[in-house]
Parts: sequence; C-alpha cells; structure tokens
Amino acid sequence: YTSKDALAQEAIHVEQCLLREAVGLQDQVSAAFGGFNHVTIRPDGAFQVNPVVIPHGRVDDLQGHLLLLFTGITRTAAEVAQTMLDNVGNREAELRALQQMVDRAIEILTSATTDLKEFGHLLHESWILKRELSPRVSNSTIDGLYERARRAGAVGGKLLGAGGGGFMLLFVPPGDRANVAAALGDMIRVPFKFDASGSRVVLYQPDGW
Repeated sequence: YTSKDALAQEAIHVEQCLLREAVGLQDQVSAAFGGFNHVTIRPDGAFQVNPVVIPHGRVDDLQGHLLLLFTGITRTAAEVAQTMLDNVGNREAELRALQQMVDRAIEILTSATTDLKEFGHLLHESWILKRELSPRVSNSTIDGLYERARRAGAVGGKLLGAGGGGFMLLFVPPGDRANVAAALGDMIRVPFKFDASGSRVVLYQPDGW
C-alpha cells in the first residue's frame, strides 16, 4: 500500500528525474488523487491538494456538456512543454491570467445558480491565452477542428496535456452535441466518465505470477 501523495511523488520522480522530461506534475497528481481538486504548486515543486466539493447533480450536468475527441495528431508532450518553458519569461501576463481563471472556474462549478455555460466560455478564453504561450500548443489543423466545433455549437474547449495534438475536450450544450459530432465526424469520439477514486490497486499477488 502507498498513499496517493506518495504515488504522485513517485510518478513525478520517474518522469522528471529518471526520464528527464520537461513535464509538469498536475497530471500525475490528478491521476493519483482523482476527483475535482485545487492543486497548489510551490516554486520548490511541493504541492498541496484541496478537494473541490461540487454537488452531485452539478457533476452530472457538467459530464453531459463535455465531448472528448482524438485529434489524430500525435506528439511528444515533453517537447511541446519545453517550448512553453523556454518562453515563460515573455508570457508572464498570460500565465497570470490563466492562474486567475482557476478561482473563477471553481466558483462556476460549485455554484448552484451560475449558468454552467460560463465554464465553457472560460475554456474558450483559456484556449486563446494558451495559444500565446508557444507556437507548438496548437497548429492550423487543430485550429481548424476547433473552429468547426465552435461553428457547430461548441462553446469552448481545451487540448489535454501539453497541447500540439492528442485529445480535445469540448464544452457542448446537450442540444448541440449531434451537430458538433457531425461536424467533427472524422475525429474519434472517446467515451469517458469522471472518477472520484483516483489510482487504486486492481491486482495484488505478493507471491508472484
């Protein structure tokens, strides 16, 4: 047995120290802990995980507004991330703006009265800002896919991971899902569901195979 915190630390150590890849640590923390969390990362790399309590019905509503698609474009995330690191000194304003969006996102998701569509608008604002961080975050093909989705009814979206390809998550009102899916018919739709448990042991054989 190992704690979720220790598991995240081990995963971070493997990627950053052993593989020496220029990657962050939010993915490892998210996979280890599961659920919705506000992760605070200090300059020394230490992190703190604070659960974000979202009403169950709100979570279901959010799930119904999201569409996950594979762009068909593969890339090495560490290479994309490195270009962003190289450009950090020139993009402080954009990074500050992205940081400020975190509190607004939490307010929207935990509110019982705020229109969930505001979260979609926030994703679109984030999309625009992230494109400024590095020329490799997006490209003409990805931009074209995103614009097709927006014209068909998607409110906002994001590329998962470092960007540059991989998976695209779209915020789409339920009534527009069919239109967006049709507009992006050449992309592979990936079913998914929020997980609150995080990583856990699924097979334990202390005596070997």
